[in-house]
Amino acid sequence: MAENLILSHSTDKTSRYQALIPQIEALTTGEPDVIANLSNIAAALKQTMNFFWVGFYLVKNNELVLGPFQGPIACTRIAYGKGVCGASWKEKKTILVANVDEFPGHIACSSDSKSEIVLPALKNNEVALVLDVDSDKLNDFDEADAKYLGKLMTIIEKMI
Repeated sequence: MAENLILSHSTDKTSRYQALIPQIEALTTGEPDVIANLSNIAAALKQTMNFFWVGFYLVKNNELVLGPFQGPIACTRIAYGKGVCGASWKEKKTILVANVDEFPGHIACSSDSKSEIVLPALKNNEVALVLDVDSDKLNDFDEADAKYLGKLMTIIEKMI
């Protein structure tokens, strides 16, 4: 198991993702505990990508419940279909939001959050959890984030 990340000091986020994703795969391979893995993934994403907030919401009893995360305190529970996380769960797809104030029904867990990307992880064709990443800058996420975080979700789907 890796105990340290080899950080890319590139200003290009694609290069940072390309260096990070294989390290996350190595970090989680052989570790059966999902919560431990999600905790390390959240920390690795925060450390490497310097996201404002990054974490997971787990589907439990028909709601999203806060799981491992890095950043300021967060909403503890999110209803099905509510906010960006609930919409990603309901639609079973990645949702990229350039300006959270323009997203209908956005849940402001932090008023400092300005843009967001949420990706679902499926188990037996049902959403088991979502990865939520927030930025304190407008329009901070793009297709590169969707692509590489999508690759990460493929790794996560294998462990859940």
